[in-house]
Amino acid sequence: MSDTRTELGVSPLMAGDRNLSVDEARAAIAAALQPITAHETVPLMEALGRVLAADLLSPIDVPAHDNSAMDGYAFAGSALQPGAPTTLRSVGTLFAGAPWAGEVGAGECLRIMTGAVMPTGLDTVVPLELCRVQTEPEGDLVHIEPGVIRPGENRRHRGEDLALGKPALRAGRMLKPADLGLVASLGIGELSVVRRLRVALFSTGDELRTLGQALEPGCIYDSNRYSLMAALQRLGLEVLDLGLVRDEPEALRATLNRAMAEADVVLTSGGVSMGDADHTRAVLAQLGEVAFWKVAMRPGRPFAFGPLKRGPDEPPCWLFALPGNPVAALVTFYSFAREALLQLAGATPQPLAVLQARCTTALRKRPGRTEFQRGIVEHGPEGWQVRLAGSQGAGILRSMSEANCLVVLGHEQGSVAEGGLVDVWLFDGLV
Repeated sequence: MSDTRTELGVSPLMAGDRNLSVDEARAAIAAALQPITAHETVPLMEALGRVLAADLLSPIDVPAHDNSAMDGYAFAGSALQPGAPTTLRSVGTLFAGAPWAGEVGAGECLRIMTGAVMPTGLDTVVPLELCRVQTEPEGDLVHIEPGVIRPGENRRHRGEDLALGKPALRAGRMLKPADLGLVASLGIGELSVVRRLRVALFSTGDELRTLGQALEPGCIYDSNRYSLMAALQRLGLEVLDLGLVRDEPEALRATLNRAMAEADVVLTSGGVSMGDADHTRAVLAQLGEVAFWKVAMRPGRPFAFGPLKRGPDEPPCWLFALPGNPVAALVTFYSFAREALLQLAGATPQPLAVLQARCTTALRKRPGRTEFQRGIVEHGPEGWQVRLAGSQGAGILRSMSEANCLVVLGHEQGSVAEGGLVDVWLFDGLV
């Protein structure tokens, strides 16, 4: 891993002394973190979304035998007549799971089903549709025209999918449905996985009210905790909901102490902008080395990150403090926290998939910061195209709900003309 201190010219955790680009902030976070290593064994049916703790080596060859890749007739490829039709007599039918116990002589073949083990001496399968079958009392005659099949075709070789002792899945993989099927095909019923990363979540702000409370003048309901909790659950993490915390040093200190005792990560929203962070800075200075960053991005400029110190022999508890505006909180989560949390959880890095689409309207943008705009991407006659979704204000969550993507305008990028190509982060699988 490259030394981000050199890249930034400063310690990553003190990078808040100047504006950081989004890429610099990501690099600083990645350089600071060390994944958790504790692991546990779980039944296969409970492994979906978990992170594999060690390489999984195949205990068998897959497939275990040479077998037919399709329904047809199996024969020795050496029987094919160059430039002339080949005629073979079928002497039986072979099904998957029932190996052939007899012999197949010269000029003979077997009717074979997909997956059936290839008998010794047979190495080629002609599909049903590529041959002509003539029914005879002594056994069907199979006529094969020249050039329709070559020796060795349509045979799956033993171990060609996965050889004995080779890695089937690598450590760090976040297990998907197809992975569980692959593991089951190896006869394995349980897996060693990294324990779930524990994330403590709370919102700060005296103006916030939780669901069910009366909404006094000037107050708003807390939405960030619900958006962020859902985003964390999508990553398969264990979430500790600490609710709302008042903008008071003692309340903040008590909540952080509880989070440090019970979680690996603290994720907060609110309390990081220059206007409201004075007492937050003081509390965090006592508990760790959290830096308040100004990131060149819109929305989401204020952001705080760093370690909260526990015992001398304990790993730190990492704090990610997101802005309070609802859209800014989600954008900074996807920009910085998402990949960092996967890294801490021991998962192989999984950057967000980027799609290129043509914008249906001109987009104004000045170089020197990264901008994220809510959009709706659709596939039209001329390919993928994207249009903006509603108002782009940092506090307007409705347009984030209506959108199905974020339009990402890079740090050095300027305005985009109508029809220009832009990068798009798809929401599918994220929100």
